[in-house]
Amino acid sequence: MREKSIPPLVTDEEVSHLLDVPSPKLEAAYQKGIVKKYQKRGLNAIQFRKGLGPVEAGTMVVKGEEIEVIRGFPKIRRTLMLHPALEKHFPREVAVEEKMNGYNVRIAQVDDRIVAFTRGGYICPYTSRKASQILNLDEFFQDYPQMVICGEMVGTMNPYVSHYYPEVGKLGFRIFDLREKLTNTPLPVMVKRELLADYQLEPVRLLGVFPVEEAPQKILGIVRELGKNDREGVVMKDPQMQLEPLKYTSSQAQAAELEYALSFPFDLAQAFLFSRIIREGFQSHETGESTDQLRERALRMGESILYPMLETIGKVEQGELAAEDLLIEVDSQEEAEEFIRHLRDLKVMATLAEIKDGKAVIRRIHQSTNDRINNYLDGGLY
Repeated sequence: MREKSIPPLVTDEEVSHLLDVPSPKLEAAYQKGIVKKYQKRGLNAIQFRKGLGPVEAGTMVVKGEEIEVIRGFPKIRRTLMLHPALEKHFPREVAVEEKMNGYNVRIAQVDDRIVAFTRGGYICPYTSRKASQILNLDEFFQDYPQMVICGEMVGTMNPYVSHYYPEVGKLGFRIFDLREKLTNTPLPVMVKRELLADYQLEPVRLLGVFPVEEAPQKILGIVRELGKNDREGVVMKDPQMQLEPLKYTSSQAQAAELEYALSFPFDLAQAFLFSRIIREGFQSHETGESTDQLRERALRMGESILYPMLETIGKVEQGELAAEDLLIEVDSQEEAEEFIRHLRDLKVMATLAEIKDGKAVIRRIHQSTNDRINNYLDGGLY
């Protein structure tokens, strides 16, 4: 097979015209590092590291046989108080879909390749390969080449966020949106679900469509049950997708995130801690918890903060690294090393710890936590 030549880079004039961004604004964004050239994995593209005007962070403009725009996935805002937020935001009905604990991926066809983009706009080689293996995408993209599949990669073999779902197991993909490439326009909720069913592609669970007057109480009950089953939460949508969605998560999910962040306190805790505590406070207030329920929440929060940090301090004191092991399935050592190179592109320190029987252990090192705990254990000042 003749190897395809890499096409030339997209010009600034093309980007400016396609996305309606004035050339001076685009040039200033280049100088600030907001927009960068991206030449990796056989693609030439322009990557939006941050949002620029109407253009979402993670947007990619790719030069292939023709220019393709893969818009970034819009940030979903969070509600802290369901009753006033839903009444203010949704005029009639609220469609409630499950929010799953994994990582956000956009899958698109670029020329004759199916490519998976992470939230930041990076092409993930592992996800691109696995998506094509576990999903039947060829027929869908043959019929809908201008659509982007937006979903969550989930499961215990998920290299970014490992979480066990009984119905998924090692690795699965659940779709929450279908969007047009250039405009980012989403399909209405039921239209999306009917189209996915036609191609045997699995959406996230639809948990109900409720009149806005009933929705807050219904959703509180749904989220309470999700939390009891170690599941994350919900995304609330206008059935016609003409309004921005909102998200809301369970107390158990927030505690799990705190536990993870405080396992590596000097790398992750600052970004996680305050927002999760605020969510817990407002959720507790709205649900009107009893004294025993409030005590249970407080205990769950406190244990999630203190216990993982103490465990990490103890490990570092014994000479172990502050690190986490990620397990992925690979066909070769080169695939594992390719994924490590991808992580390093994301400024993640990682090494290949072991490869055996088609499984690779990727060790992600949290260097700041390791260094600072050692410093404080040796008498350094905070």
